Amino acid sequence: MGISRRQFIKSAASSLGLVALSPRLGVAATSRIATLRAAPMEQSIRAGAPRTNFWGFNGSVPGPLLRYRKGESVRLTFQNALEAESAVHWHGVRVSNAMDGVPYVTQNPVKPGGDFVYEFALPDSGTFWYHPHQSSFEQVPRGLYGALIVEEEHPIEVDRELVWLLSDVRVGEDGLQVEDFGRILDIANDGRIGNEVLVNGRAAGAGNVLEVRSGERIRLRLINAAAARVFQLELHGHAMNVIAYDGQAVEPHAVEHLIIGPGMRADLVVDCMQAPGSRFLMNDTHRRSAGPIASLVYGDARPLRRKPLGAPMRLAPNRLPEPDLAKATEHYIMFQGGMRGAPTMGIVDGKPVRSHELMERHGLAWTMNYTAEHEHALMHEPFLHLRRGEHVVLRMINETDFVHPMHLHGHFFRVVGVDGRKEARPVWRDTVIMGPRQTIDVAFVADNPGDWMYHCHILDHAAGGMMGTIRVA
Repeated sequence: MGISRRQFIKSAASSLGLVALSPRLGVAATSRIATLRAAPMEQSIRAGAPRTNFWGFNGSVPGPLLRYRKGESVRLTFQNALEAESAVHWHGVRVSNAMDGVPYVTQNPVKPGGDFVYEFALPDSGTFWYHPHQSSFEQVPRGLYGALIVEEEHPIEVDRELVWLLSDVRVGEDGLQVEDFGRILDIANDGRIGNEVLVNGRAAGAGNVLEVRSGERIRLRLINAAAARVFQLELHGHAMNVIAYDGQAVEPHAVEHLIIGPGMRADLVVDCMQAPGSRFLMNDTHRRSAGPIASLVYGDARPLRRKPLGAPMRLAPNRLPEPDLAKATEHYIMFQGGMRGAPTMGIVDGKPVRSHELMERHGLAWTMNYTAEHEHALMHEPFLHLRRGEHVVLRMINETDFVHPMHLHGHFFRVVGVDGRKEARPVWRDTVIMGPRQTIDVAFVADNPGDWMYHCHILDHAAGGMMGTIRVA
C-alpha cells in the first residue's frame, strides 16, 4: 500500500523524533524512556579534540530527546549518580507543583545514589526542555540539560524537523572544563560565559554543516540551554519565519534576527530556496558574539520544488486561560543590584545588609523588591501571594544595567507592555527578557496552585539573589 509524503514524514518523525542529514547537528532521540540518570561522563566537542569532562543525562550531552504527543503523560525515574544533590525541572511544562523539580520548594533534593519518580500530564504541545534546579549555575553548564518535545495533534507539514540545543562550556587548553563556578565577578555581571559555544553538545562554527536540499522546508526548534549567554541569530539568504515562542504559537512572521535568551525557545520555519551547491552561514551577532553557529550547505540534488511549500505554517494554539486586564490586580517587582549598582541596602535572611556586605559576606549581588534570596535551602516566605484564579499584571522594573531573562514556573503569561507602551499583539511566554533600565508588563491567570519559582534565567543571577517564590492558593 502506498503512503503519502506527509504520512511518511509524520511516521518518520514519530519513530525517530529527529531527522537530520548531518550527525553533528542531530540529537539522539528517544520517544519513551523509563529512567533519566545523571552521572559524570566524557565527550569530545569536536573531531580530534581531547575528551571534555561533563555531567550528562544517560551518558550524553545533551541528554536524550524526550518526545511525546499532546495529552500524553510522562512517567520516569530520575537516578542521581553524581556526588552532589540534584533534581529535574521541566522548563515550560505546566506540571502540578509537586512535579516541578525545585529542591526545598516542591521536593527535597535527590541525594547521591537516590532516585525520584516524576509523573505528570502534558497539557500543551510545544518545545520545552529539562535541567536541574539544584545549583543550576554549576549543574547546567556542566552538561545537565535536554529537550522535551510535545507534538501537536495536527503537526504542520514540513520536510524535516530539527532540534538544536544551544549552550556553551568553559574549557582550558587541556580540553577539560574550567571549574570556576559561582565567582562573584560572574554573579554580579553578565553571568558565566563559556569560551566554546555548543550546538547539541558539539562545538559551533562554520565547520558545523547542515546539508539541505534546494526546495525543502525545515522546522527548526531552538532551545537556549546556556547558563548566561544571549544569542542574536541571523541566517544569511533565508527568511526565518517564527511560528512559536517558548512553545506557544504565534502568527507566523519573518525576522531578520532572532534574540533568544537563556531558558527561551523559538520554533522557526525555513524554506531552503537557494541554488544547489550554495552555502550560507547562521551567525550569532550579539555583542558577546560567538560568530558562526553553523553552515547551511546545499547539496547537488535536483531541487525538491521550485516554489516554497504552500502548506500553512500556522500552529494550532494551546488552550491557556486568558487574562482580563480590566479586572487584573497589579503587582510591582523592582530589580536592583549588580556591579556598581543600587541598592545601598538589601534584606538578607530578614535583616538589612549594606551592598558591599551582600557580595563580600553573602555572595549575593541582586535584589527583588529590596530582598536578596539565597538558593532554595534558605528560601523564606513567598514574596507574592496570589489567589487561585486571580487575574494578574506584574510590572517588572529593571533598575540595573544588565539584561535579565525572567522565568515564571507553572504558568504562561502574555507580554502586554514595554516601557509603559501597550503591546499591539501580546504574545505568550514563560521567559521574557528585561533590557537594562527597562520596564516589562506581563499578564496571566494564577490558576496553578502551589509555590512557584520566579527567577532570572541567567543562572548566576538567580544564585546571586534574583530568585523567589510566588504562592498561588
